[in-house]
Amino acid sequence: MALADRDADRHADRHAGAVLLDKDGTLIEDVPYNADPRRIRLAPHAATALRCLGATGMPLVVVSNQPGVALGCFRSESLVLVQQRLAELFRANGARLDGFFYCPHHPDGRLPGLRARCLCRKPAPGMLLQAAAWLHFDLKHSWMIGDILDDIEAGRRAGCTTILVDNGNETEWRIDSWREPDYTVQDLDMAARLVERAGRPGAGPGGEQP
Repeated sequence: MALADRDADRHADRHAGAVLLDKDGTLIEDVPYNADPRRIRLAPHAATALRCLGATGMPLVVVSNQPGVALGCFRSESLVLVQQRLAELFRANGARLDGFFYCPHHPDGRLPGLRARCLCRKPAPGMLLQAAAWLHFDLKHSWMIGDILDDIEAGRRAGCTTILVDNGNETEWRIDSWREPDYTVQDLDMAARLVERAGRPGAGPGGEQP
């Protein structure tokens, strides 16, 4: 499912990359199954990260598993207000939210139409592929930033350079070749500075770590 800004066609260069951000625990405080915009607050260091990422000029896209829809915790319509709140937080910190893509499915969902093993729920790369097709950016020149290894696997399967924000939210540490991040940092601001530095002339996604 996509809640994207159609004006993002300003980023029509298919050779340009984007920054794909996990939502809960990476960008905002992790409140389980929350769809109330009044309870949405940026994670520590996320405000400075958004200012840094906004200055890069790259499209900024949120990709989020939202199993609460399938589990009956809230309706998918509630995510419109979530997207609006995220856009407000981006604007308040000098950035722009170009797209909000979410997966409403869960294998154990209560709603039959959403009880599924789908191709969009991370660690599958479907949301990232959809975002790239919708917003016309090149995944091979893009970054996927998340706080758990499912985010990393989704990014690697989509062809992105990956950054793990190791803030304690990953608890299983099931490692294989798909789940090995290109970079590991302590917070989102460090990830943003890495992206910003790699985007300078003469540098690339394989640039020096902070």
